[in-house]
Amino acid sequence: MTYTSRTRIAATLLALMACLPLQANAGLLDDDEARKAILDLRAKVDNITRDLNSRLDAKADKTSALEMVNQNEQTIAEINKLRGQLEVLSNDIVTMQKRQKDFYTDLDNRLRKLEPRQVNIDGQEAAVAADEQASYDNAMSTFKGGDYKAAASQLSEFVRRYPSSGYASNAQYWLGNAYYAQRDCKKAIAAQQVVAANYPDSAKAPDAMLNIGTCHAELKDKKAATKALKDLIAKYPDSAAAQAARDRLPSLK
Repeated sequence: MTYTSRTRIAATLLALMACLPLQANAGLLDDDEARKAILDLRAKVDNITRDLNSRLDAKADKTSALEMVNQNEQTIAEINKLRGQLEVLSNDIVTMQKRQKDFYTDLDNRLRKLEPRQVNIDGQEAAVAADEQASYDNAMSTFKGGDYKAAASQLSEFVRRYPSSGYASNAQYWLGNAYYAQRDCKKAIAAQQVVAANYPDSAKAPDAMLNIGTCHAELKDKKAATKALKDLIAKYPDSAAAQAARDRLPSLK
């Protein structure tokens, strides 16, 4: 209750209590007694007013205390709610950071797999990409498995897709062998001639020229066979293939 309301109540009580006794005894009291009665009434009204104000103040204090308790409880509830939201948000952030870390780790690993790596091919270092390596390995696996027709197709495709590969000369060489295994000497000769002409520094070049001579001999073309073997001896005299050519030349006479 407000201060104005309390004042109005006190004034009303004072007026009521001051008027009624005086009107009832106006004819019986002299001036001194009237003044004393008024003072007494005023004292009583003051006491009643103080008591009433005290009670109203006490009630107001209790109400205010209850309101403060309620407000504190609401505040605490809001704080707890915010703490819960903060904890959820923190967990989400941690989870998101972990996912991002896993994503970048996985991406890095995939990129590393795609990056060319150095391999030794017949004593020479070459950078080979992952898909390039897989394609060559698959073709050679098919060849070793005895499916020469499929191997020829895969090796031909490899050379077409990776003409500058460190495995290109080897793939071309085994392509000739795949044709030879199918008894197609003409295609075998053509494939091995590419090795000799395009990859003269390859370790497979001497063997390719030896195979050319062998295929010509099987086709009963002794002249072409003799020329191929002599060219081999002249170009790669110290190779094992050149020594094999020397051994075969007498049979072509």
